[in-house]
Amino acid sequence: MSARLPRGALCLLLLALAALLAAAASAATDPLDALLRELATRRHSHVAFTEVQYLAMLDRPLESSGELLYDAPDRLEKRTLTPRPETLLLAHGVLSATRGKRTRTLELSAYPQLAPLLESLRATLAGDRSALEQVFSVTLEGDAARWTLHLTPRDPAAARMVREVVIGGEQADLRSVEILQADGDRSLLTTGKELPP
Repeated sequence: MSARLPRGALCLLLLALAALLAAAASAATDPLDALLRELATRRHSHVAFTEVQYLAMLDRPLESSGELLYDAPDRLEKRTLTPRPETLLLAHGVLSATRGKRTRTLELSAYPQLAPLLESLRATLAGDRSALEQVFSVTLEGDAARWTLHLTPRDPAAARMVREVVIGGEQADLRSVEILQADGDRSLLTTGKELPP
């Protein structure tokens, strides 16, 4: 004896299958997913950077330069060489700041206001959409050749500090990170070519 699906159940099954296929096709062509997949292919990066901070309390911007190192999925190091040596290291949810012989270490879980600044860069480099969207509303402009991510903090407390993070790049290369603070201050970090290991 053969079992047959009722005609209505067969129609529902076909509609569900069509919806699943449409969702899969949409996900496959989602530009943000495509970009983040491309970024996730880069497991290591070592680039020069320059950073300019525009602060209302100062007559002229602060400038610094150095090197950025990234090792997937969550190790990010910023070595400032000028005007004075300083190293910031984010690894496994811990931020360490070293200047001279002094090192200060912070568990990020104890300082949630820092999360948007650090997670924006780490999650973007890792291609981690769920982490990005947990902390930010994400908007993508452009295409894979030249793109810009606009990240707006979801948490009201974070939004009182950071209005928006704007990250620009070309293909899997991150070229700029601009942090627009709620008080009007801002910083712009730009990266150069890949450096040897």
